[in-house]
Amino acid sequence: MYATALFLHVLGATIWTGGHLVLALAWLPRVVRERSPEQLLRFEQGYERIGMPALVVQVVTGVWMAWQMVPSVGAWLSPETPVARAIALKLGLLVLTALIATHARRRVIPRLTAATLPLMAWHVAAVTLISVAFVAVGVSLRFGGV
Repeated sequence: MYATALFLHVLGATIWTGGHLVLALAWLPRVVRERSPEQLLRFEQGYERIGMPALVVQVVTGVWMAWQMVPSVGAWLSPETPVARAIALKLGLLVLTALIATHARRRVIPRLTAATLPLMAWHVAAVTLISVAFVAVGVSLRFGGV
């Protein structure tokens, strides 16, 4: 069961992080240069259909695997071991992702124009960097945590 959860988790991370890297490095520069919020929204609408389920899979499998590694949820919040610290860090990154995504979804995207593209670009950059940090922390678990 753990191997299946790990596979699904890594697959979700591939979709989530890969999609954000494609957005940030391939689409976003052109969108900002051409001042075309429509292109960004087109990418976002297509990606969201696979990106959001991938994130949900990561959260579900991540919580389950964390519970398998450190059965005390309290230890996640006051981490004393490298594995518990990695779990706490991943939870913190998840909270940051949720805050940035919520702000983008509720405040930035509904008012997206050529003038507000730079603000959206900062949101994309932040979520992309956080998603890469998720991967780095996840890999650290293979070597004992952080």
